[in-house]
Amino acid sequence: MAGESSGLYAGWMPQCFHHHFRRHDPILHGVIRRVGPYRLKPSRDRFGMLVRSIISQQISVGAARAIRGRLEELVSKQGIKPALIAALSPEQLRSVGLSPQKTSYLHDLAAKVQSGDVRLTRLARWSDEEIIEELIQVKGIGRWTAQMFLIFALGRADVFPIDDFGVRAAITRLYGLDEPPGRDALAAVGERWSPFAAIASWYCWRYLELVRNQAPAAVGYPV
Repeated sequence: MAGESSGLYAGWMPQCFHHHFRRHDPILHGVIRRVGPYRLKPSRDRFGMLVRSIISQQISVGAARAIRGRLEELVSKQGIKPALIAALSPEQLRSVGLSPQKTSYLHDLAAKVQSGDVRLTRLARWSDEEIIEELIQVKGIGRWTAQMFLIFALGRADVFPIDDFGVRAAITRLYGLDEPPGRDALAAVGERWSPFAAIASWYCWRYLELVRNQAPAAVGYPV
C-alpha cells in the first residue's frame, strides 16, 4: 500500500469506492451495503484523540468511556489540553481510573507536545509513515495507536491496522475461518482493500456492532 493517503470525510462516497470492493472483495462489499454510508467524522482535536487512544488500550470500551468521562469532569470546561494534563499530578490522574503506566504515558505525551518534540499541528501534509515515526516517540504510543490517529484524526484512507483485534475478528468471521489469520494472510487482505483499507476497517468495526446487536457508532472506535 502507498505510504501516503488522502483524507476522507463524512459523506464522501465516490462510485469507485463501491466499484473497488464489488470487484476485489464482494464479501466486504456486502457488509458495506448492509451497514450503509461511510459516516466517519475525523476529529480535529488531535491531542484529545491521542489521549483517548491511550486510555482505551487493553480495556473494554465501557471502561474506557467511563475513564474518559471522569477525566473530562476533572479538567472541567477547559478541555483535555497538553498544559492541563501536564499540570495534573499522578494521583489526580489515577483518581479517574488510569493505571500508573497510562498516567506516565499521558504525562509523556503532554510534555512532548508542549516541547515541540511531537508536532501535532504540522502533520497534515506528512506521509503515513512519517506521522507514525513522529508519534511513536511518545511512551505508550505504538504503531496501532498511531494508525488509529491516522484514521480517526486525519481521515487517511489507506491505513490497514493489521494488529487491531476488531479487524482480525471481523475478517475471521466474514470469511468463515476456523481461527484468526496470520500476518501474511492479513497483509494480503489489506492489499486487496487498498487504497481504501481504512474504510474497509471501519466497516469491519461496524459489522461487529451489527452482529453483536449494538447500536452503530459513527466515531466510536476508539472511544
